[in-house]
Amino acid sequence: EVQLVESGGGSVQAGGSLRLSCAVSEYTYSTTCMAWFRQAPGKEREGVASITRFTGDTYYADSVKGRFTISQDNDRRTVYLQMNSLKPEDTAMYYCAAQADWCGGTWYKISVYNYWGQGTQVTVSS
Repeated sequence: EVQLVESGGGSVQAGGSLRLSCAVSEYTYSTTCMAWFRQAPGKEREGVASITRFTGDTYYADSVKGRFTISQDNDRRTVYLQMNSLKPEDTAMYYCAAQADWCGGTWYKISVYNYWGQGTQVTVSS
């Protein structure tokens, strides 16, 4: 079974940067689309960014466009989320997720993902 392990979270001041990593235990058909989600206290989990492993095509939530970048290193089986110009509203638990279909118009929907990591906390102070 695919396992996803996130790392790289921490506390940073507004305007700072962090890079999250998601280590993937194995690449299978179930890891075609890799994504990052986040969940702040009292809020629903929301899609942040996704990448289709075979094409490198990416999608972003409007709230992070121009500030966050999702990328992958297939040799290391790792997906990254580079977060720049962080804001207090970016504070959340960040989760890595994988699904079998190519990322597309439904990339942000929680229900299409089969595998989830345990999450890594990101805290941005003002």
